[in-house]
Amino acid sequence: MSSQFEKRLQALRTSGGARLIAGGQRGIEKESLRIEPSGLVAQTGHQRALGSALTNRYITTDYSEALLEFVTPPEKSAWAATQFLCDIHQYIYQAIGDELLWPFSMPCRLHSEDDIPLARYGTSNIAQMKTIYRSGLGYRYGKYMQVISGIHFNYSVPEIFWSAWSGIEKTDKTEEQLRSDSYLGLVRNVHRLDWLLLYLFGASPAVCKSFLAGQENNLSEFDSGTCYGEWATSLRMSDLGYQNSNQSVLTVSTNSLEEYVRDLSAAIRTPNPDYVEIGVKNNGKYLQLNSNQLQIENEYYSTIRPKRVARSGERPTTALRRGGVEYVELRALDLSPFDPVGIGQQQQKFLEAFLLYCLLIDSPPIDGNEQQAMRANHLAVAREGRKPGLQLRRAGTETGLQEWASGICNQMQPVCEMLDEGEGDGYLDSLQAQQAAIDDPGLTPSARLLVDLRDVDIPFADYGLGVARDYRDYFLGLGEEFNQHHELFETESNESLQRQQQIESQDDVDLDAYLRRYYA
Repeated sequence: MSSQFEKRLQALRTSGGARLIAGGQRGIEKESLRIEPSGLVAQTGHQRALGSALTNRYITTDYSEALLEFVTPPEKSAWAATQFLCDIHQYIYQAIGDELLWPFSMPCRLHSEDDIPLARYGTSNIAQMKTIYRSGLGYRYGKYMQVISGIHFNYSVPEIFWSAWSGIEKTDKTEEQLRSDSYLGLVRNVHRLDWLLLYLFGASPAVCKSFLAGQENNLSEFDSGTCYGEWATSLRMSDLGYQNSNQSVLTVSTNSLEEYVRDLSAAIRTPNPDYVEIGVKNNGKYLQLNSNQLQIENEYYSTIRPKRVARSGERPTTALRRGGVEYVELRALDLSPFDPVGIGQQQQKFLEAFLLYCLLIDSPPIDGNEQQAMRANHLAVAREGRKPGLQLRRAGTETGLQEWASGICNQMQPVCEMLDEGEGDGYLDSLQAQQAAIDDPGLTPSARLLVDLRDVDIPFADYGLGVARDYRDYFLGLGEEFNQHHELFETESNESLQRQQQIESQDDVDLDAYLRRYYA
């Protein structure tokens, strides 16, 4: 444990300890592919009973009409976030008839890209822009990649933390500067250590062969319909998923907020020859928003993002320039097929402690060499994280994954102890559960899933369909009286449709002019 980290921990205890870090805000965004009873992507549109995908705060769509996104508000406990997410699931199941929610990150059986309908949001300029952006993603990366699902874990420390932290760090920075610099330090450390999250929570070691569409993959065959990596943890986060070569040339610095905003803004202005070849329009119809490296900021894929709640029509980089970093969005998480809502309370508690740990430890700037090492570690663990004796790159030398991971958990212990003091309990338990999975890779979700697939001896797509049916029965069996937020969701659905109509009535320019103004 570094002396600086120890000093910060001791200073935190002296300044108030648990009350400074307990009760941070967390929110969950969960993507789920809506499927037909047969197990294929649903071809129906977004149900009106779920409101407007453009304006509903809790239920929207991601890439496709069939790719639902559930959004919890900021909550102060893992229990509250989980309960809200559970209630959304039940409400949705009551609205989608005999359709199901696919419980895995890697998609169900796919027949062709034509069977993946783009998400649509109405006739307003902002609605059309959102659909065109998604069209561009399909042309750039392929539609199959766009129906991979994941969990986003949003987190911010309690407001009371910052005044104490300013004294501990003995800084004369403004609170906005301190907050932004500290969160960027957290982001850099997550990039350094995100391999640990892939190892502990990766749950996509197998994939339906239809997803691969004949591409080279170095995977083994489970059966005629399933491919898998013997030691893989998260194919979603590997070069088969989001970590594709199309964005490998992009370097976005997180060494300061200024550099982060600068690099993202430059990528949105810089043409990409491959995307120029696609074209922006064909016979007057938009194929993509532009032919630059990124159409908008959100296209840049990263395992974690510094974020600020944007005002209506405000770009993410503009929001960050205006008020600095407000929270972080952790995006490295697979859906857990072992939990009906895709993420459990124990996992959330570990993530909270992990993010606090990344905030408290030293976080020097990242140079080019370290950037390469981080990417190598990430891909190695995604593809073969459970391989016995796997070595990772650390400070110019090689270190065993288990040794490094155990060291991190050991350092996290005092953070978990403080959180237990302030929140009740569960944080040390969550840490011990993850240490057990480090000691025994067979306890990881990826290993457990492969064991289950071997036991049932059926293709991944059929196994997933069975799990989806079980979870549908679970949620519908809870009864409407169980849902504490049913009235809230009903009201929000109705009001969101009204808000969409209002937006559509307020457009004062055509789409071309709207986009010129947006990018000005």
